[in-house]
Amino acid sequence: MHYFNVDFSIYINYFAGLFALINPIGMIPIFLGLTGFQSVKKRSIINTIANISAAIILIVTLFIGSIILKFFGISIESFRIAGGLLIVSIAISMINGTLMNSILYKKNKNQSVYYKENISIIPLAMPLIAGPGAISSTIIWSTHNNHLNNKIYCSIIILLFSFFCWVLFQMAPWFIKILGATGINILTKIMGLILMSLGIEFIIESIKILFIKIL
Repeated sequence: MHYFNVDFSIYINYFAGLFALINPIGMIPIFLGLTGFQSVKKRSIINTIANISAAIILIVTLFIGSIILKFFGISIESFRIAGGLLIVSIAISMINGTLMNSILYKKNKNQSVYYKENISIIPLAMPLIAGPGAISSTIIWSTHNNHLNNKIYCSIIILLFSFFCWVLFQMAPWFIKILGATGINILTKIMGLILMSLGIEFIIESIKILFIKIL
């Protein structure tokens, strides 16, 4: 019966962290910009491949994250501080409005750099969905909740979040009409503030643990 004794707040926080980090609503204009030249059917295929790929990347990271840290001899506290700093930097760029400009694709004189065959993986799956912030956060969660049951539940959360992103991207044209550029920009800044709080929390908790170990 202990399998049913689950602290759902852990997984709700993980889902909320992914939402703030990835900010799928804020990425809707980018998704439309990258796939605007595609038909509705091809755009749906790109959306599906991108989110499945991102889910696989995050789930693999979830299960081997602690192994990677042990291999390089990195303590979880050090990684949490580094991940927190990365998250804070991403949050600052979201608040300043520079994040979108840094990940927009470039065009050469004759054609787009990203073709329909590969934009689903790069840049959509990585780094837009499964970016450095999401990967760092997932490794932190995997080491902080290292039991197999926790990783299975977190994997389910990743799959649910990927499905949520898929639905949002499918409804991208509708969201643009409802929210408009201003609404999405405001939402992105709010997500940036939440994200900054999450990153600072990672840093503070890690520093507390380090001080306790020193004392």
